[in-house]
Parts: sequence; structure tokens; C-alpha cells
Amino acid sequence: MSLPVPHRDSHAQDLINRKLPELAILERLIRHADEQLPGWARVQIEDTIAHDGLEFPLYSIVIGSEDKTAPCFGMVGGVHGLERIGSEVVLAYFQSVIELAQWDRSIQERLRHSRIVLMPILNPVGMFHTRRANGNGVDLMRNSPAVAEEPPPFLLGGQTYSNRLPWFRGITENLDTMEKESRAMCKLIEREVFPSRAPLTLDVHSGFGTVDRLWFPYAKSKNPPPSLEEITALKRLFDRSYPHHPYHIEPQAKSYTTHGDLWDYLFDEYRAKHPGSAVPYVPWTLELGSWVWLKKNPKQFFSSLGAFNPIQPHRLKRILRRHLTLFDFLHRSLLSPEAWATLDQTARTQMRNRALELWYDEKK
Repeated sequence: MSLPVPHRDSHAQDLINRKLPELAILERLIRHADEQLPGWARVQIEDTIAHDGLEFPLYSIVIGSEDKTAPCFGMVGGVHGLERIGSEVVLAYFQSVIELAQWDRSIQERLRHSRIVLMPILNPVGMFHTRRANGNGVDLMRNSPAVAEEPPPFLLGGQTYSNRLPWFRGITENLDTMEKESRAMCKLIEREVFPSRAPLTLDVHSGFGTVDRLWFPYAKSKNPPPSLEEITALKRLFDRSYPHHPYHIEPQAKSYTTHGDLWDYLFDEYRAKHPGSAVPYVPWTLELGSWVWLKKNPKQFFSSLGAFNPIQPHRLKRILRRHLTLFDFLHRSLLSPEAWATLDQTARTQMRNRALELWYDEKK
């Protein structure tokens, strides 16, 4: 195929290599995938962000079946520019998939019947400048029309006062008024993930708490979300399959609520466009517990990246391999959805009661 990787002059490429090495790694992996998996990995530039004389492409990669109704596992990283580890985790997974697909017959067979959709770097300008927001000062994870049902924490929950303050929401009237990065991701998910008969996405972040959390919707509401039964059944399947996993699984609003969460917006959009779907779409968020890295190496606190990323090389390697079991489980769960998404009325009642006791301090 004709690769969409842009040509840059030596000065621009040197800046990218130095200030945004994740983009250079991504482009190297794209070339490698084209050489080793011809026809299996399809790359597209969803949009281009021009900033400070440079152009930053927003890449998406689709690996596997060309049938858009096939089970689909999507991953996104780099929504917040300070949380570089999110992009690095997605890139590490991308590299593993490329290598495994060359020799592992089980992976090859799996990819014939499913799709992996990746957007490893959503906020390249934020990553380039080592700041949370994008080039317009907008927090992309506060940049949708979704509105919190209860008042969220001041500023943290998304604010419209000024882009000079953190967590600025920008214009969020509809998809067309959202930031280019947010719009590109939403359109990718709607185009490549929504048509699937078994869709699931995982967005990788860092910077909250001392444990790794798996969050499910909503960020806007403390009430039980739709598809709570299937969410709980998938959690139970994961707990039973990997009883020693390190994740704390809970609704995001258990920690805090926000306005404008992109995944709340997409969760509701999917339900509006695909009512009665046999396997409901659920967007998950992996929130890496970066406080433990600070505890082990307090010097990181004095680095702009230290509060959100493992600085020590051995810890970085550990994080990059730590989550591969989770990613593999999520992908495989979509190929066998009857294990968690096909529930009779008795099982639905059991799952709902279990969820209400776990997360909502009630039982019905």
C-alpha cells in the first residue's frame, strides 16, 4: 500500500525525534507492519494538526479482517500530553501484535475473524510541548457535549472560564464544534468500531492513585449505567480467568465525575444508533496508578512528567509488559461473547444485584 507517513525535512524530524519520540516510533512501526503484514494492517491519517510550523498526523491503524461487522477491539492513547505512558503502552501492544501475527497461527486465525483498531497518539501537540491540553489549551477528555448529572469537582470536572486554567472544555455544542483531535477520534470509533457485532474500546491514561484502575461509564453520573449486567459479567469472567490480576474495576464516577467525557458521549451515541445490540458497546478506561512510581522514586515529583510516567527504565519496561494479558483477554472475550454477553433473565438479575452491592451500595 501507499503509506501515508509524511516526509519531513531534517530539522523537523530532529525535533520530532527529540521532543516526541513516540511519533517516530509509531511511524517506524507503521513501516514495519506494512513490510511484514501486507494487507493486514491498514493505516490512515484521520486529520493533521498544524502547530508551530510543524504538522502532526493523527494516525489510525486497523489490523485484521476487512469485515466491519467482525468483533473489534479498539485502543487509544495519548489523550493527555503529560501522560505519555498511555501512548507507549499502546505502541508496545502494536509491536507485539505485528510480531505475533507473523508466526503465531492462533493470532493469525484470530485476526482473520476480528479487528484491532489503534489510535496511539491522539494529542501529539500536547505531548510535544509536555502539557496536558492540546495546542488550543483544551482538555480533550472534557471536550464533548456530555454534561454531568451531579456537580463535578470545581475545575477538575471541566470548566469553561479560560484555556489558561486546567481542564478547559472548549466548545462542545456538537461533534462539529469539538477540537480536531476529539472529532477525529469520535469519527474513527463511529466508522470502525460501531459497526462491529462485538465492539469494545480501551483508553489508556495515568496519574490517579496507587493502583491500576479499569473504569467503565459513566464519568457524568453516579447512577448505574446501561449494560451494567454485561459489564459485571465481563468483570466476573476476567476475575475467574485471571484471579491474581492487579486491577481495581469500578465505574469512573466512583472516583470523580466530569463534564464532557468523550467516552460518555460515544457510549450514548452508540446506544442511540444501535438500540438492542446483542453485544453492547462498552468503552473502558485503563487508569495507571502513577502515585506508586512517585512513592518509589520521590525525585520524580520535580519532573514535569514524573507524576504521570515511570521514569526509571526498569519500571517503564515493567509497565509496558504488565498489561498485555489484559489486552489479550479483552480481544479474546469479543470472539467468545456468549461467555459474558448472553445472559438469561436469572443471570441478569444476579449480575445487577452483584453490581449494585459492589459499586452502588444498594441491592434491588
